Amino acid sequence: MAISWPLVVSLLLSISSLATSASNSDPVHEAFVQCLLDNSHPSHPISEAIFTPQSPSYATVLQSYIRNLRFNETYTPKPFLILTALHQSHIQAAIICAKKGNIQMKIRSGGHDYDGLSYVATVPFFILDMFNLRSIDIDMETETVWVQSGAILGELYYRISELSKTHGFPAGVCPTVGVGGHFTGGGYGNMMRKYGLTVDNIVDAYFIDVNGRIHDRKSMGEDLFWAIRGGGAASFGVVLAYKIKLVSVPEIVTVFRVEKTLEDNATDIVDQWQHVASKLPKELFVRLVIDVVNSSTRTGGSTVRVSFISLFLGDSKTLVSIMNENLPLLGLSQSDCIETSWIRSVLFWTNITIDSPTDVLLNRTPSLSYLKRKSDYVKQPIPKTALEGIWEKMIELQPAQMIFNPYGGRMAEIASTATPFPHRAGNLWKIQYLANWNQGGAETAQRYIELTRKLHRYMTPFVSKNPREAFLNYRDIDLGVNHNDRGSYLEGRVYGIKYFKGNFNRLVHIKTKVDPTNFFRNEQSIPTLPH
Repeated sequence: MAISWPLVVSLLLSISSLATSASNSDPVHEAFVQCLLDNSHPSHPISEAIFTPQSPSYATVLQSYIRNLRFNETYTPKPFLILTALHQSHIQAAIICAKKGNIQMKIRSGGHDYDGLSYVATVPFFILDMFNLRSIDIDMETETVWVQSGAILGELYYRISELSKTHGFPAGVCPTVGVGGHFTGGGYGNMMRKYGLTVDNIVDAYFIDVNGRIHDRKSMGEDLFWAIRGGGAASFGVVLAYKIKLVSVPEIVTVFRVEKTLEDNATDIVDQWQHVASKLPKELFVRLVIDVVNSSTRTGGSTVRVSFISLFLGDSKTLVSIMNENLPLLGLSQSDCIETSWIRSVLFWTNITIDSPTDVLLNRTPSLSYLKRKSDYVKQPIPKTALEGIWEKMIELQPAQMIFNPYGGRMAEIASTATPFPHRAGNLWKIQYLANWNQGGAETAQRYIELTRKLHRYMTPFVSKNPREAFLNYRDIDLGVNHNDRGSYLEGRVYGIKYFKGNFNRLVHIKTKVDPTNFFRNEQSIPTLPH
């Protein structure tokens, strides 16, 4: 084979500059870079995937997948290195070298971890960035897809739609979310009442363990395969790709968005919704988005607005009939409904004009804000008088919002132990608390975070108890922090029981077996059993 000397010189210069930049820092970091280079496969050189603070593109690479501006401040801790893996051998090298140096590794797919745990740490750390590993291999004959962790949901949906008008996948409504974290945390979308969660439709995975070995479902075993479908794979290893089972969607689906304020009888409509939303046909999902808006008629100038947003896997005539039978107070009419394809319903749900070219879903750059999120589960209807109290509290705490996502349907049929995700039968709906703001600084952040905490506290009487359950993918550091030292198990149990309920113990046993030294760790990872 002819040798390309310009390429050799380029690589030598690249390696030299990496060694120089590492030598400007900690000897441990220098040794880590050298280890990566030593473990580089000749046909897949790792040097071009390494970015240190001295690299011209370091800031761009770091910031490209920060999805919460709260973690893009000058005082935010930064990684000493980012590895934008181009090949599975780069992941293997990262694990082997980080383990050797006992270096904290953060794994980032799409960067949507709400509290930044995939790309921020309080100890020296590096980021394993997965965004280059984004292949999507669809087999329509078996109706399955191998999708790599660095792909985003929009890419997955678009590629499915290129091949079929009658297939989809029941994942999230935000197209820029990365597959890796979303899938492994039990990601959900507006087809969950019909088909369950992402994790309920995963049939295989390629997984790299703490020793750098690659496994599929058969070689990793059913325990580990269970754990990485809802337990957060970053506690166990690195998922390279998931094999998913496509689901059927009709050629025509129907969407609507209807807004009601307190002056439009919103309280009575929400009260009716909470009694029927979990019992509606599986094909129907009606989400509530509740926020505070200006009012010209109410004292104080503010009112609560409730937006009813829906996907129905069927035609508008059938939908109107179902809604008027079950939720007549909403007064849904045919003119409120839009019949469209499943892929265009994705655009509608993410507030993109519904007749836009569908390749807009390939755009990886969302609009960004500073944000805080929290979660709860509701198991009993909330008294109407209490709803009125909640509205008053929201007006007091604006701009904190809530989103109600109905359960029931398929979600109530799957056992709570089938995957680590335990929130199944018995839940009427899930609450997402949210605050977004557009001004930087620690004081501003603290003010908005406190608004969400106050709303969360106010809701205590109306939500699940013992434990007060929470959703892993709505990452919330308020639930507890693991310092990953001698008290790791007890610290992990505090948030672990809320995220996983009775499944936490099984996750701990699997973790202890597959990663006994707790190499794969973060501030809310699954701990090992105490020694």
